[in-house]
Amino acid sequence: MSAHRTDFSQGKVSRCILDLAVPMTLAQMVSLLYNIVDRMYIGRIAGSGDLALTGLGICFPIIMILNAFANLYGMGGAPLFSMERGAGNDEEAGRLMGTSFSMLLLTGTALMTLCLVFLRPVLYLFGASDTTYPFARDYAVIYLCGTIFVMISLGMNGFINAQGFGRIGMMTSLLGAAVNIALDPLLIFGLKMGVRGAALATVFSQFLSAAWVFGFLSGRRTLLRIRLPFMRVEKKRLQKIVSLGLSGFMMQATNSVVQIVCNNTLQTYGGDLYVGVMTVMTSIREIFNMPVMGMTNAAQPVISFNYGAKAYERVRQAIVFVSVFCVISCLFFWMLILLFPEFFVRLFNDEPEMITASVGAIHIYFFGLFLMALQSAGQSVFVALGKARRAVFFSIFRKIIIVTPLTLLLPLRFGLNGIFAAEPISNLIGGVACYATMLVTVLPELRRRTSERR
Repeated sequence: MSAHRTDFSQGKVSRCILDLAVPMTLAQMVSLLYNIVDRMYIGRIAGSGDLALTGLGICFPIIMILNAFANLYGMGGAPLFSMERGAGNDEEAGRLMGTSFSMLLLTGTALMTLCLVFLRPVLYLFGASDTTYPFARDYAVIYLCGTIFVMISLGMNGFINAQGFGRIGMMTSLLGAAVNIALDPLLIFGLKMGVRGAALATVFSQFLSAAWVFGFLSGRRTLLRIRLPFMRVEKKRLQKIVSLGLSGFMMQATNSVVQIVCNNTLQTYGGDLYVGVMTVMTSIREIFNMPVMGMTNAAQPVISFNYGAKAYERVRQAIVFVSVFCVISCLFFWMLILLFPEFFVRLFNDEPEMITASVGAIHIYFFGLFLMALQSAGQSVFVALGKARRAVFFSIFRKIIIVTPLTLLLPLRFGLNGIFAAEPISNLIGGVACYATMLVTVLPELRRRTSERR
């Protein structure tokens, strides 16, 4: 794979973003593909596919928590790294990368240990029943053994993209996906390992992805390498990383909280079947969210670099471009889910009862999907510009202040439909509030700074 690099300071801003967005979206597509393939295979295990799929859904909060800590140091360190590069401070950029790497290793080890020790009560807390617990346990035990690989591949890949090596970053996902997709049918069906086979295939693929990331960032082709002297954790630098990374952390951590509340509420009002329905809808949402995440993730290093270089007009152009793209993409996907809901459900399970329950829920859950784009665009701008407090606030605002109470209160009046309605209501309130705040605070600041430079 050629180490092509994009110069964020040259050419059209939209071209710079697309140079990263295309490989990053492809990488997300492939990464999502091997997660989706896991669920497709699991949902078709003879005689227990629906229960196995529900068991996997119970593990989602654990996966989200691990991703949250990867975001804490990855999404916290990479934008700061880009700003320092844009300002010409390569040594500080290197120390930021080294600190993030050290914290990913330390935190990954601690999380793996804690989750394994308290796994049984945690899975029951997350919505397991006596019927689905064995499936959730079998998947979680193996998956947790690969925690460090997850942390490195997710947390450090942003430092590859932040240096402009979008194609190399794409290979992180391509490598893991190819191996996972090849191993899934062999382990799940060929060796009759069931959900344990899916987990083992995922762990091995994440190991290869982590090895690829570390190999590149410690090799000669990268601009700035991971160096042992720069891996020392210093309090002030760590505080900066954590402060900015809290937004990405809260986005995943609050997703985990919402998933736990949804699983338990669905278990109360609908049983194991509707926990499985939420697993299907979460998987569909990941498919639709993929191009939005690819675009916003690609825009962040471009915005951060140019903000550090004081090229404020280029920052404004990037914000406009990414906002328009995200809204149009979400409108398109909303139309698809309204027209072909059954098609997307059948990707994961073809049990008639699951299809009927899922199709009815989908029309409620995905209503007004384009409003999600406003939250994603606004949030990514705050993170890219280092405005940590605003980014953290809107992460908490949508998921904790809006979704969680609605998930608990609406079913008291509307039953299961109330649980599914919490998501579109939060997209409306949270998305509009986040994006409007970004417009009235960030754009005037950019205009003022541009005028001061003239």
